[in-house]
Amino acid sequence: MRKLLLPSIIIVAASLLLIRIFYLQVINDTFKLKSENNAIKIQYEYPERGYIYDRNGKLLVANQASYDIMVIPREIKNIDTLEFCQLLDITKEDFIKKIEKAKVYSPRLPSVFLPQLNKSEYAAFQEKIRKFEGFYVQKRSLRDYEVDFGANIFGSIVQVNDQVIKKNPYYKSGDLIGKQGVEEYYEEILRGIKGVKYFQKDKYNRLIGSYKNGKYDTIAVQGEDINLTIDAEIQRYGEQLMVNKRGGIVAIEPKTGEILALVTAPSYDPSILVGRQRSKNYTLLYHDSIAKPLYDRGLLAEYPPGSPFKILTGLVALQEGVIDEQFTVFCRHGFSYARGRFMRCHCHGGALQLHRGIYESCNAYFGTAYMKTINKYVKPSYAVDVWSNHVKSFGLGQFMGYDLPTGRRGNIPSSKTYKRIYPNGGWRSTAIVSNAIGQGEVLMTPIQLANMMATVANQGYYYTPHIIKKIKGENIDPKFKVKHETTINKEYYTPIINGLFDVYNLGTARGLRVDGIDICGKTGTAENFAKIDGKRVKLEDHSIFVAFAPKDNPKIAIAVMVENGGYGATIAGPIASLMIEKYLRKKITRTDLEKRILERSLRDRYAILGGMKEANAIESTPKDTIQKYKEAKTNTATDTTKKIN
Repeated sequence: MRKLLLPSIIIVAASLLLIRIFYLQVINDTFKLKSENNAIKIQYEYPERGYIYDRNGKLLVANQASYDIMVIPREIKNIDTLEFCQLLDITKEDFIKKIEKAKVYSPRLPSVFLPQLNKSEYAAFQEKIRKFEGFYVQKRSLRDYEVDFGANIFGSIVQVNDQVIKKNPYYKSGDLIGKQGVEEYYEEILRGIKGVKYFQKDKYNRLIGSYKNGKYDTIAVQGEDINLTIDAEIQRYGEQLMVNKRGGIVAIEPKTGEILALVTAPSYDPSILVGRQRSKNYTLLYHDSIAKPLYDRGLLAEYPPGSPFKILTGLVALQEGVIDEQFTVFCRHGFSYARGRFMRCHCHGGALQLHRGIYESCNAYFGTAYMKTINKYVKPSYAVDVWSNHVKSFGLGQFMGYDLPTGRRGNIPSSKTYKRIYPNGGWRSTAIVSNAIGQGEVLMTPIQLANMMATVANQGYYYTPHIIKKIKGENIDPKFKVKHETTINKEYYTPIINGLFDVYNLGTARGLRVDGIDICGKTGTAENFAKIDGKRVKLEDHSIFVAFAPKDNPKIAIAVMVENGGYGATIAGPIASLMIEKYLRKKITRTDLEKRILERSLRDRYAILGGMKEANAIESTPKDTIQKYKEAKTNTATDTTKKIN
């Protein structure tokens, strides 16, 4: 029996090998196709990308025909270079440079020589293409924008680079891929599937017909259409209101987490990044270091949130049982505490309880509530972590998981933060009390602020903000249906919401009411400093406003941030009121607010501040720049809105 074992193994192995060889050589021609690649021309058929619609079915992004001139360097023979260059309006130096680049990629494979010709350019070249051996035209589709807004939402499509090609074999030289926005995040859904045709060539490199009668040919499959959660009308309106301003607006539907508007300012018409002028226009946008139009402030800009953060300070203090609705603080327009420090306050002073503390935005009240929260526990480090965990349950201090490829964490400090700042220990609640009013080490992005308000509107839960509403033929990611609950009990939201409602009736936003709409809101100011000769110089604050409406059964939560806009009720507040009315009513009755905001320009202010960094702590700002800024601020201070926090 043992004598037969080895011969049996050899016979079985040889039989399997012969069967595999027979399959590969006779039945399956895949490897033969690859081995005969030199005698086969591969031609790709590119599908249209999926269309993009808004939540109401309005077409936002479609497609238009485009034509790339492709080149196979080794096949170039006896062409009139001068005529070729004149026909395509390029120089001979450009011609040589492009050919050399194509050779580096591959002398035998096609690569893009000149991309994105329009119909007239293509027609002129097509008439004489027979004279230019080694060149052919590849039809593709480019984006055709039906609107002139939303550039930060859509992103754009660009040619793939070598890194992408190496990482993903689907892409070949000259292919297009989504960059930024939904074009990048939903690339695999929008791009479709390329079709492929194989053609047989003879020994003279001439096409002699389809390879294997088209056995291996495939047809292109168009990309899937998608509907965004964006409401095109309020997106457009938001961008109009932010003309000549810098900042971001984010609006969310509280009950679903759907993003209704995602505005960044300044912005640009997305159509300028299409066609042969794309590279030139992108370069201009990229190198605009002052306005930074490619920087999505709604997702990336991290700022101290200012007074809107008092909402969380109050909720945590209620949850921890250190205050209740009747807890009273006496405010003399600010309060003193240990080490002689002082916190300014813009409220009317006197004895305040929670309700009035909210609608008058009393720093003294919330500073006291915060210190009582920290002082509840013996160890400040433990207390800070308790507070930090409550706040983080609102989705803060972390990436939120939305379906856009860019974002920032913001910052919610913990005990680790203060162990780094105070390595020798000894710090107490008085040292970090600025956190109470959204200053200190707290940083938030506009989308985090909007989500915070959506959570308050829902009285304790939120869904991950997302921009996809529907994908034709597919389901959206199930994570967007998962409810996230905070650590704050539901009953504590009621007094906070009542206070936010009276911000519009009795408090810091009483001049921004919209008749017939019950809005709950909070004004805010983010302090803004420059560092000069080692000293901090205060510049114009950032204007912030958060809100949701209606008070009962909320349908929209919003955050508005305007850089260097001053107090919250000056610019950000009116914008929030207008956006809410536009969404709920589809029209505007507060035309006085609309006129004020549309006519309000901060361009002179930004011009003087040009070159300063995005961050609040701006390094090495020249003294004369600060002086000019202060003078301009005085000369242009025409707004009569009450300066309130």
